[in-house]
Amino acid sequence: MPRLITIPALVDPHVHFRTPGGEHKEDWNTGTQAALAGGVTTVFDMPNTNPPTTTLELVRAKKTMIEKTLTEYKRVLRYYFYLGATATNLAEIARCQNEIIGVKLFMGASTGNLQVEDDVVVEEIFRECGRLGIVLAIHCEDEAVLQQAKSDFVGTPTARDHGRLRPRTAAITALQKAIQWSEKYQTRVYVLHVSTAEEIELIKAAKAKGIAIFAEVTPHHLFLNETDLEHLGNLGKMNPPLRTATDQAALWSGIHDGTVDTIGTDHAPHTLEEKNLDYAQAPSGVPGIETYLALLLDANHRGLISLDEITRLTRTNIQRIFNLPENNDTVTIDLELVKIIRNEDMLTKCKWSPFAGKTLNGWPILAQIKD
Repeated sequence: MPRLITIPALVDPHVHFRTPGGEHKEDWNTGTQAALAGGVTTVFDMPNTNPPTTTLELVRAKKTMIEKTLTEYKRVLRYYFYLGATATNLAEIARCQNEIIGVKLFMGASTGNLQVEDDVVVEEIFRECGRLGIVLAIHCEDEAVLQQAKSDFVGTPTARDHGRLRPRTAAITALQKAIQWSEKYQTRVYVLHVSTAEEIELIKAAKAKGIAIFAEVTPHHLFLNETDLEHLGNLGKMNPPLRTATDQAALWSGIHDGTVDTIGTDHAPHTLEEKNLDYAQAPSGVPGIETYLALLLDANHRGLISLDEITRLTRTNIQRIFNLPENNDTVTIDLELVKIIRNEDMLTKCKWSPFAGKTLNGWPILAQIKD
C-alpha cells in the first residue's frame, strides 16, 4: 500500500465546542483547527452549553455566534446541532426539527444541568422524536442508580473511584429503558459512548429484533481502560467512566460484528487548571477530536481495524443514520508517519490529551473541504 493515500474525511458525531459560555476551554476557532488536524470536516455539536441549547431561539443564536467566529478567523467547517431535551421543552422539538441533527437526552447527570430524571417525561420525549422521525441521542446513565451509588460510597473519592460512583449498572439500566421505549414508539435511538460489554449484548439483541438502535463508541473507551487512571488521575475522568479490559475487548468485538455503528470522540475539553482540582470539583470530559484518526490509523497498523472499517464507522454509517447530504471531503493520511502525541502540539484550546506520550504509527496530513 502506498505511504500516502486519500480517504473520505471523517465526521465526528459527538463534540462539545463549548460555545456559548465555555469559550475559555474551546471555541470554534481552536475547535475547527483541532478538527481539521484530526481529519474531521463535519461535527455534531452538543447542547450542554451555558445557556444550554434548548429552544429554537437559542439554536439560532448559537449559529450566529459560530458563524461570527468562523468568519473572523477565516475558518471553514461543516457543523450540525443537537437540541437539548429538558423536562419542559417538549414543544421545542417540533419547532427545531428543521434546524437540528437530533435531540440529546441525558438520562443521568453529567456536565451541565440537562438531565431528565422523570421516566414519564423521558417516555414523552421518545414518543415525540418517534412521531417526528428525529434521531434521539442518549447519554445512558440512570440517575437513580447514580444517586444510590453516591449515597453508598464511604470515604473521600479519587479519580480511581469514578467507576464506583458511576457504576456500569447505571448505563445498563438506562439502556434497557431506552430499548423498550425505542421499540414502543419506533424511535431511532443513537446510544452515545457505549462502554460496557453488557450494553453491547443488549444492543446486539435489540438490533436482531429490528429495533432502530445505533451504537457509538469513543476512542477513550477503545484505547484506555480503568488501569490508566493510575497515571491519568482526573485527566481520565469522564462520563461514562473508563471500564475494564474485558469491556474494551467487547467494544472491539462489537466493531467487527457490526453491533457498533460509529465512533464519536465526545471531545469535551476542560482546562488543566479545572482538571487539577480535587476529584469532586474536577469536571468530567477529555479532548479527543485531534487524535481521533491517528489513534485509529495506529490501530490499523497493529491489525486491529481495517481502513474500510474506519471509513464505515467515522463517515458512511454516520451519513446513513443521520441522513446527511453527500460531500466529497477528503483527508490525506501518511500510513508510515510515526509521531508522539505531545500536549504542546495540541491545537485544541485546552492544550492537553489523555494520550500524551503515546507513539502512533499513521497520521492525517491534510483534511480538505470540497464544495
